[in-house]
Amino acid sequence: MDLSELPEIEEDKIVEALRQVYDPEIPVNIYDLGLIYNLDTHPNHKVDVKMTLTTPGCPEAATFPGKVEAAVKSVPGVVDAEVELVWDPPWTKDHMSEDVKLALGIW
Repeated sequence: MDLSELPEIEEDKIVEALRQVYDPEIPVNIYDLGLIYNLDTHPNHKVDVKMTLTTPGCPEAATFPGKVEAAVKSVPGVVDAEVELVWDPPWTKDHMSEDVKLALGIW
């Protein structure tokens, strides 16, 4: 595959794709919930994602990385994606967007 023929990866398209992945326990997408800590795009059309979960004991720990990887790979121009689950810093409600805090009544 000639990588020069692929469209440039647009980070906003990755964010849009991540907003389609929801936490099953909280009716909020993982991006606005603050579970995505870092997105790195590379010239070889690979995207690295660092993410966390609301708790280490989250029942989705085994499946979320695969869902996130699939969502990122669905973005035009992305050839590969790697998702790393990290626990530092620990997730807190402070990571949520203001809109999510308002919708959930959390202040």
